[in-house]
Amino acid sequence: MPIGNILVADDDAAIRTVLNQALSRAGYEVRLTSNAATLWRWVSQGEGDLVITDVIMPDENAFDLLPRIKRARPELPVIVMSAQNTFMTAIRASEKGAYEYLPKPFDLKELISIVGRALAEPKQRRQDTRADEAGENIPLVGRSPAMQDIYRVLARLMQTDLTVMIAGESGTGKELVARALHDYGKRRSGPFVAINMAAIPRDLIESELFGHEKGAFTGAQARSAGRFEQAEGGTLFLDEIGDMPMEAQTRLLRVLQQGEYTTVGGRTPIKTDVRIIAATNKDLRVLINQGLFREDLFFRLNVVPIRLPPLRERSEDIPDLVRHFFALVEKEGLPHKQIETAAIERLKRYRWPGNVRELENLIRRLAALYPQDTITENIIETELDQPAINLQPSETATEDTLSGSMERHLAAYFSGFGDNLPPPGLYHRILREVEYPLISTALAATRGNQIKAAELLGVNRNTLRKKIRDLDVQVIRSTR
Repeated sequence: MPIGNILVADDDAAIRTVLNQALSRAGYEVRLTSNAATLWRWVSQGEGDLVITDVIMPDENAFDLLPRIKRARPELPVIVMSAQNTFMTAIRASEKGAYEYLPKPFDLKELISIVGRALAEPKQRRQDTRADEAGENIPLVGRSPAMQDIYRVLARLMQTDLTVMIAGESGTGKELVARALHDYGKRRSGPFVAINMAAIPRDLIESELFGHEKGAFTGAQARSAGRFEQAEGGTLFLDEIGDMPMEAQTRLLRVLQQGEYTTVGGRTPIKTDVRIIAATNKDLRVLINQGLFREDLFFRLNVVPIRLPPLRERSEDIPDLVRHFFALVEKEGLPHKQIETAAIERLKRYRWPGNVRELENLIRRLAALYPQDTITENIIETELDQPAINLQPSETATEDTLSGSMERHLAAYFSGFGDNLPPPGLYHRILREVEYPLISTALAATRGNQIKAAELLGVNRNTLRKKIRDLDVQVIRSTR
């Protein structure tokens, strides 16, 4: 006797056949249709114990149909399938009340497992239309299986306040994930406040986090609000949590345990309503064994762990990322570029030590510095043969960093003289002439944002500021 009636809607006959065979073998009774109208008629007549539907069908989008299904039969679990495997697809599926989202192609064993779980524990999820309001401003890009798993986890977390720990190498997009959790979650009307533990002097971290009272320490001329106070009602993103000193770890643990804190120099506990998202590029368990990180704090922060894969583990996402970044820089005013298939393949073979951030910087460089309409494999080969860009320059970087990054361009200039070499001393004059337009172009590409321009050029921002001053480069101020 059938253990459940499954309604399947997909306009692809091959998928209907595969699902029919797999579900029937698992003991379910299956009804198949190629359109949303028939599916809605069955549902409205009270048929079916579970629905499996594609998003795109000839007569109606499943995301338009889902709210009607949830109003008519809120207990009916709906599994949504889609070949449009983007972050927003997963979010829409969750927000519209789907029990689960499955990207195509999917694993049949996983599908059968989800069906069994849904029928055993049917859930009614709150209807919400915020995903439609969010539009197509997708913060995360990629269709690889690794990214699909992340999208599905994020979709489940959007309407919760669970503490999340994001682990991944530098440049993998940890802050993007944190922002996505905030921007598409129930705290999106509140502030998103980020603090990087590695960028703040250790003796100031407690004051930065919890604020301080006037006179709490030398130089404290007035009361100052900390990041917890600034993030009230919203999300606090603690980046590079592994660099937090022990004293601050103890105070943070109290916040997580009791929901309150005291300012530096203060005595009155302050209640706080903040969602915590932490991130690290270090192995915190190693730090625990070394006595550098509290184990009890780790367990408080690691309620939901998310691991972001390095770009080399999801090279199939590189074409989508390249298109995304070229479209992004074109909106910022840089020329439209196309890229050869062979160039894309070369990018896919690269190891990307700087991950997605390194790829984005490369695309900005290609758009800003190359006059060609089409980026060729030779151009990519030339760029990737250069020394690795310093993605996290230290404050002690030397002034020679910028000059060194232009060595290839200068070498090409000098090669034009052939055997008739320029007179001695010309090098520094040419260097100055090359630096000015290079820096000016980078500032134009970033709308005068010197921090982004420094990242684009691969130099320390203090070095860039000095070059701007010495060369008297005109800085374009952003109007945004």
